[in-house]
Amino acid sequence: MIVDSHCHAWRHWPYQPPVPDPDSRGRVEQLLWEMDRAGVDRAVLVCARIDHNPDNNAYGYESVSRHRDRLDMFADIDCLWSDTYHAPGAADRLNAAIDQYHLKGFTHYVRADDDGSWYLSAEGRAFWRVAARRRQIASLAIPWRLQPVLRQVAAAFPDITLLCHHMAGARVADPASIAEIARSSETPNIWIKLSGFHYASQVEWGFPYDDCEPIVRVLYHRFGPERLCWGSDYPVVRRGMTYRQSLEALRSRAPFIAESEMGRILGGTLADLLARSG
Repeated sequence: MIVDSHCHAWRHWPYQPPVPDPDSRGRVEQLLWEMDRAGVDRAVLVCARIDHNPDNNAYGYESVSRHRDRLDMFADIDCLWSDTYHAPGAADRLNAAIDQYHLKGFTHYVRADDDGSWYLSAEGRAFWRVAARRRQIASLAIPWRLQPVLRQVAAAFPDITLLCHHMAGARVADPASIAEIARSSETPNIWIKLSGFHYASQVEWGFPYDDCEPIVRVLYHRFGPERLCWGSDYPVVRRGMTYRQSLEALRSRAPFIAESEMGRILGGTLADLLARSG
């Protein structure tokens, strides 16, 4: 089984520059078509209530309800574009969303200039307590420089899986990012999505992203197949490559990963995590 840990679906295309098909390019039907062509069995919709899509949690839930055999969703909870970002009551909002959308996980996008203090504050700790009690996966877009803070959260709440987006923000051009992320491998409940090759590479459109191989090697050797999950970043990934290429950037370009372990990374690890969450 192949399970995509990171993709999106929107009613309206949220990014600039404008596209000629804004009302169809981000639709869930496009994702399912791509999944079928690439042989991907399931996917997690990472909701993002960004421009023109304040109802993306509702759209994600509607999509999952129609395709329960193919999709799960992580709801957008107080992401950086939200008026409720780190506002009082985050724990209550998370609890309500879990009930409303029957969640196994949620996503939280962190501001680039965030100092990390909220996550260990009284409000932050209340938020994490709800996540732990409700057995939630925390899917996080977090700057790599906040990995030390993330390690503190992980140590304080060992029952929560903290799943970092897009190689945890590692960049080929920034060796310090790779070294800091590697340190988090010593904390067993920090996991990484092997996604976002187009972000990590020095050339966004440079498939097969050979310059990313050192990052993948480090993450593989430090985290192992039981804490790594492949993801596509569809449909945003189309700015750099196709959906199929987002899969092959890992599957066909990492000969140092044994076939059985590649199977875990491509789906088995995430499928097991989803089965025991929520």
